[in-house]
Amino acid sequence: MRRLGVCLASLIIVLLWGCGIHYGFSQGGGLPTHIKTIAILPFENQTASPEIGKEIYDQMRAELQKRIGLRDAPQERADAIVRGAIVAYDADVPVAYSANPNQAVSARRRLQVTVDVVIVDQSNLKVLYQAKGRREEGEYAERAETEGRREAVKKIVDAIVEGLQSQW
Repeated sequence: MRRLGVCLASLIIVLLWGCGIHYGFSQGGGLPTHIKTIAILPFENQTASPEIGKEIYDQMRAELQKRIGLRDAPQERADAIVRGAIVAYDADVPVAYSANPNQAVSARRRLQVTVDVVIVDQSNLKVLYQAKGRREEGEYAERAETEGRREAVKKIVDAIVEGLQSQW
């Protein structure tokens, strides 16, 4: 019975392949096969937070290499280019307050980062991924804004990478 199941599954695969239905996993997720290198341009920072641009750049570079397998390249030689802008950075949004009624101090805060990003195939100028007004949040303890910013940046980069991967 088991042998019959294996034979039947093999026959179905061969028939599907013969009909032109091909499925497989390739490097780069849903990117065209010629996309092997990428140039990540520094994001235009329209906010008062000078460190957010470098954090997004560093995280984006690491994740595109690790999760999609793209190599860094200069803009002139890259197969694809990432351009973006950091359009908003809102910190100090209170989330939870101290239980002590004598102190009106917030115990947790929320930070929001909003970006516009576009990834373009340089060979034909086709947009591979685009997000306008992509906003993510990070929560942090009082006086630990760096942790909240790190969390928000990670969420933004994860959303961009997952968006690229889902372009099947």
